[in-house]
Amino acid sequence: MSRIKITLLTAFLMFPILHYGQHTDQINSNRPGETMSAFAVGKSVIQIETGIYGIKQNHSLLNYDANGFGLDATLRWGLFLENLELIADIQYQNEKYTSLFKNTKIADFKQTVLGAKYLIYDPFKNYEKKVNLYSWKANHGFNWRQFVPAFSIFAGANVIMKDNPYSFSPQSSVSPKIMLITQNHFGDGKWVFVTNIIGDYITTDFPSYGYVLTLTRGFNDNWSGFIENQGFKSDFYSDAIIRGGAAYLVNKNMQIDASISSSLKNTPSILYGGIGLSWRYDAKYKEVRMKIDTGNAANPDIKGDKKAKKTQKKIKKG
Repeated sequence: MSRIKITLLTAFLMFPILHYGQHTDQINSNRPGETMSAFAVGKSVIQIETGIYGIKQNHSLLNYDANGFGLDATLRWGLFLENLELIADIQYQNEKYTSLFKNTKIADFKQTVLGAKYLIYDPFKNYEKKVNLYSWKANHGFNWRQFVPAFSIFAGANVIMKDNPYSFSPQSSVSPKIMLITQNHFGDGKWVFVTNIIGDYITTDFPSYGYVLTLTRGFNDNWSGFIENQGFKSDFYSDAIIRGGAAYLVNKNMQIDASISSSLKNTPSILYGGIGLSWRYDAKYKEVRMKIDTGNAANPDIKGDKKAKKTQKKIKKG
């Protein structure tokens, strides 16, 4: 290797490699899918994710049709810690049920969940892939670390008011909701796979357990698409849903999206589609920086690999 190349590589390695907090340069929204990502928005960051959707139902056994619309809104607030996020998730739905003998209108909050998410493990924290100065294969080889997921836990409460038509009980209630969340990044971050395992209404007479699996693909700097499978089961209601859609990044703090969903059963069959907007406020965010040990060819006293020390010896020899 020539002296010029060694000097340039040394200059590159002299710059400290930094790992930033969970805040990203561009907004990272959970929309338009239903999964909750493993990562928080970042300390002092406020993010709003909202949308409107239309819904159409048909029940082959009970012989009714239902059409309506809904509004959903999620408030995410990074507070106290970089890994911690407070969440308020609200969904309002308005429907008209038509059967053989009567028409019925239903309108109320279908979901009100208040809780918090905490990132327990990030496989890329304090890690940066080392540059091997001697091997192209080592730099472009398969990275097994991408199969190690980030892991978070969510804990919150369902708040249901009295005489809510979407509730299995006429009484007001507060019941816990917990969720295990994993997230993997494949192919240099172009593919993201998120898993949610959910326990809902746990202390009630009709607890619900389910999952959501979402695979997202970034096509370019602005466009991304996703496919999703959701399933849940309880004595009150069970279903399986497939979902797909796309999102467009308007600017670093704003995203618009569209999606369509369909159930896999006909008791009832459900079809709905919607559009949405995500926006974040991060003016008060301060970067969290942590030095990552990758070895430094200019200073072999820093713990690193042997090749970095060999490179420094070559520089001294000229």
